[in-house]
Amino acid sequence: MQFGKPLILNNKNTILTSPNLTEKISQPISQFIAEKILKQPGRVIQEDEPLISSGLIDSFSLVDLALFIEDTYGVHIDDTELNATTFDTLQELTQMIQQRLI
Repeated sequence: MQFGKPLILNNKNTILTSPNLTEKISQPISQFIAEKILKQPGRVIQEDEPLISSGLIDSFSLVDLALFIEDTYGVHIDDTELNATTFDTLQELTQMIQQRLI
């Protein structure tokens, strides 16, 4: 998988069903975190695993993750959203992106 390519919803340019869209969003983010941030390519990031509050991702890496999400999915993330309240788990990230794509 290559990072940095915009999300292609499907060949008809319509929004996929929720389970498919969730997987299409969460899998590349999980892979980016494991490979680029943690430098652990085999690491599996769980949907409900705390990223910020656990210290897994620091503030510098958080900015990298936000830029990856913006570039990959074409959604804007405000600086005020870069915190554990709105951005702490893969599940929260995926839901935020889905809401902004619809």
